Amino acid sequence: MSATPHSQPPSQPPLIGSNIREIRKQGGLTLDVLAERSGVSKAMLSQIEAEKVNPTVATVWKIAQGLGVEINRLLQGGSDAVRKFHVTTRDDIVALDTDEEGLHISVLTPFQLVEDLEMYLLTFAEGGALRSRAHFPRTEEFLTVIRGSIRVRAGDRDATLGEGDFIRYQCDVDHDIENVAPGESLVHMVVRFHKRSLAQ
Repeated sequence: MSATPHSQPPSQPPLIGSNIREIRKQGGLTLDVLAERSGVSKAMLSQIEAEKVNPTVATVWKIAQGLGVEINRLLQGGSDAVRKFHVTTRDDIVALDTDEEGLHISVLTPFQLVEDLEMYLLTFAEGGALRSRAHFPRTEEFLTVIRGSIRVRAGDRDATLGEGDFIRYQCDVDHDIENVAPGESLVHMVVRFHKRSLAQ
């Protein structure tokens, strides 16, 4: 007879902020010094250490570099077991602050999966857009239009997509995603970083 899904107590998720603070203090580093070494602002570091925000993969990597440790040191949770089955409920999904008007970004990526992928749900109001500078070399984005219609521009190339359409493109150039539907558009986005580029 197979075990029920709750037969084993769930392990605790990694407390990234606490791990950063502990390693920083062990190394005798102030927030100012870590900010200078990592390129992450002191204010952001303070919020991360207080577990008030969820940093992106790229931000965690920068902090790890500033601390002189492997990124896995910052992602250690309550169990050494590798998670092969993870559910993120609607209540656990984090909204990402953005200066873009007419855009709501939900962060779908659980930190247990942090490797080279980030996943987002983008909700565009009419006329909303996401305009981004170039990412790390060889970084790619994968978009699926769930509802509405969008125009994607990457460098000197562009395409218009409707509901159900998919696009893959390199985003190591300036790139835009613009809602061209008369109402709201909903887009699932996966960002894949090239590991060698992240390590540079």
